[in-house]
Amino acid sequence: MSSAIIVKDLTKKFGDFVAVDKINFEVEEGKIFGFLGANGAGKSTTIRMLCGLLQSTGGTATVGGFDINYESEKVKENIGYMSQKFSLYEDLTIDENINFFGLTYGLNAKEISERKKWILNITQLIGEENKTVKDLSVGIKQRLALGCAVLHRPKIIFLDEPTSGVDPLMRRRFWDLINELSDEGTTIIVTTHFLEEAEYCNNILMIDAGKVIANGSPKELKSKYLTMPIFEVKTNNVIEALSLIENEKWAIEVSIFGTSLHVSVEDEIEGEKLIVKILNENKVKINGISKIVPSLEDVFIYLLEQKNREKND
Repeated sequence: MSSAIIVKDLTKKFGDFVAVDKINFEVEEGKIFGFLGANGAGKSTTIRMLCGLLQSTGGTATVGGFDINYESEKVKENIGYMSQKFSLYEDLTIDENINFFGLTYGLNAKEISERKKWILNITQLIGEENKTVKDLSVGIKQRLALGCAVLHRPKIIFLDEPTSGVDPLMRRRFWDLINELSDEGTTIIVTTHFLEEAEYCNNILMIDAGKVIANGSPKELKSKYLTMPIFEVKTNNVIEALSLIENEKWAIEVSIFGTSLHVSVEDEIEGEKLIVKILNENKVKINGISKIVPSLEDVFIYLLEQKNREKND
């Protein structure tokens, strides 16, 4: 399978600040590629370069076969882009937004009419075309913005934090739509800080402080970096539990997940006994303890902690 995007040593500096630091990756055609990292990690800067909106300082990248620095207009013609703010005009109606984006992409009246039917169907807005966009719910705006971004049937779509501010149910419905587009052969690049969403991606690149810290499928990342048993410990006093366990030699990694702790240990049976023992001795009530399958969030936290330890050594 050929690559829709090829990135080699891509770098972006703003003065002395290095926002993106010699990153490398490829995205296969028709795949969903997750670009993960905390806010400020360099995700949006990378996406802006790949969309031809920002010149790189160093390195190279091709999108759909076009060089991002020397053929940026060709790149823009062949991609769809949806920003965090959904890119819609709030004071225009649904119909006016679709028509505007259709004309911007150079579609004729017949093409716009055909695609409009598809957009109204996926957004469940048939018969409400004259409604002003500002009166729509966030979830409906999200799907409308995606529909407008793919009006011209691009082969590659960039979605920059598309589910920010959207409730979990709407996020799931949005991902159903992304999967439909992928099944039709569209290549999709998604930036997100919702690590549970990354489970839907075929491949993932994790970035921190402008540097790539991991790359692979969800299954590959979990099996490569987290081979030790992980226990989820439920307690009403998660902060005290953390302070008690994190300095123990047998605790490899300890992280807070809501009202629970995730504790990595070397030996499953002995590790569980030691967790129970230290909490019971300090009168910290345990509401539940169980071995769990590691999540991508576990992987990300593990890699960040490894990186910090290496920096401090």
